[in-house]
Amino acid sequence: MSMQCHLSTAGKTLLGFAAIVALAGTARADVLDDVKANGVVKCGVTLAAPGFSAENNAGVREGFDVDLCKAIAAAVLEDETKIQLIPMDLKTAFAGLPTGAVDVLTHRFTWTQSRDVSGLKFPKVMFFDGQGFAVTKKSKANKISDLNNATICTAQGTTSELIVADYFRAHKLKYKIVTFASAEQAWDAFVGKRCDAAINDRSGLAARLAKLPNKDDFKVLAETVSNEPIGPIVAQGQPRWEAVVRFTLNALVAAEELGVNQANVDEQLKSTNPSVQRLLGVTGDFGVKLGVGSDWAYKAIKAVGNYGDVWERNVGPKTPLRLERGRNALVANGGVMMAIPVR
Repeated sequence: MSMQCHLSTAGKTLLGFAAIVALAGTARADVLDDVKANGVVKCGVTLAAPGFSAENNAGVREGFDVDLCKAIAAAVLEDETKIQLIPMDLKTAFAGLPTGAVDVLTHRFTWTQSRDVSGLKFPKVMFFDGQGFAVTKKSKANKISDLNNATICTAQGTTSELIVADYFRAHKLKYKIVTFASAEQAWDAFVGKRCDAAINDRSGLAARLAKLPNKDDFKVLAETVSNEPIGPIVAQGQPRWEAVVRFTLNALVAAEELGVNQANVDEQLKSTNPSVQRLLGVTGDFGVKLGVGSDWAYKAIKAVGNYGDVWERNVGPKTPLRLERGRNALVANGGVMMAIPVR
């Protein structure tokens, strides 16, 4: 199916993004000092993606995005509840960092060169993903080549527009891209059968399918058409804050590598393993050098667990998303996720 809609090009997307950054305002003096003075970490999170940031039945927002925000608050303010979650779409999220509307985006945005050199900094990858396509089972599409002449829904200003253009041109496939103001609108259009397919990160598609009452009518094609390294984002020119965000996430990965988790972190304070001692602040002054307490990593792990705990709780096989670790497994387990050594 098709519909009439304004079509944006990749060039317009990049120019639009550059304009957002240019108009965002004057950079803040020091975000770490601001966070300590305000007593709260303001986190930009995705609007509504189960497993990443969505309200549960009690109206409480939870997910991967939220847990990372809690970990940062625990590391900096010693209290994981001192957070302000601000659901944001792509344009407001990127514009909000330099102005102080948010301190960090734990949102699901891809680390790209154009974003990195345009005022945004990605401290560390938290999720290795890839873009794919959702289709209806009735469409009989089983592989991307079956989408020749398809109408594809996506959000304006995302990397998906360029990915579709590159992939379909390279494989000599025809398509029509239809853009919407937000990922939510694009998804609703696809579910409403205004498009033949929807493109997004495969984990994001799984999250959206999980909350559909008729989810069995849809499927995500197995093929991945891009590499999408996802990570938290901070404003450029904030090396202290960037380091805090980087090493808080890093601490969760390091904890999993060392067998430290939410359940045993108190016991692990007595460990004789030098790596565990450094991570938990028993020895060394690594927290002080970051501008936080010596037990910053202990506080973060105590709040949300290690990286594996966060994965299993929010997106793992026992959740509605049922995601296997894949590339996000530790290097020791065949994946690519690894920690920067704390030493």
